[in-house]
Amino acid sequence: MSNVPTVGDALPAFTLTAPDGTAVRTADFAGRKLVLFFYPKDDTPGCTTENKDFSELLDQFAAANTALLGVSKDTPAKHLKFIAKHALTAPLASDAEEGGVSDALGIWTEKSMYGRTYMGMERTTYLVDKTGKIAQIWNKVKVKDHADDVLATAKAL
Repeated sequence: MSNVPTVGDALPAFTLTAPDGTAVRTADFAGRKLVLFFYPKDDTPGCTTENKDFSELLDQFAAANTALLGVSKDTPAKHLKFIAKHALTAPLASDAEEGGVSDALGIWTEKSMYGRTYMGMERTTYLVDKTGKIAQIWNKVKVKDHADDVLATAKAL
């Protein structure tokens, strides 16, 4: 897909669903930096660690005028259970709709494991500047120290 946004492009407008069922829109983050971290699935080891790491740094991101939003294809109800089970504070949203923002960004993609192919979320993080332009993209994220790296980059932006 050649129309996938990259660094310097505007983040595609989106409407996602918060765990409480309310809409989360691009416009909600106007005038602030935004970290959108996409992860494959609630309550799996890597995704749990990533969400806990971002949650621990929530206040530091806020101090850097940077909003956080974790996104997966999980349902809002599943997000609520995940948040409660792990005492997560980083906001989550569901991108369950076909043709959602993860599709637009090209990170809902064909994956393969044990010879089986399936559609899945590629663990990817976007840092968006105050004007809504993509400032940095981390592809195929390795969870260890990732939240710290993103925070340092957000502070420097």
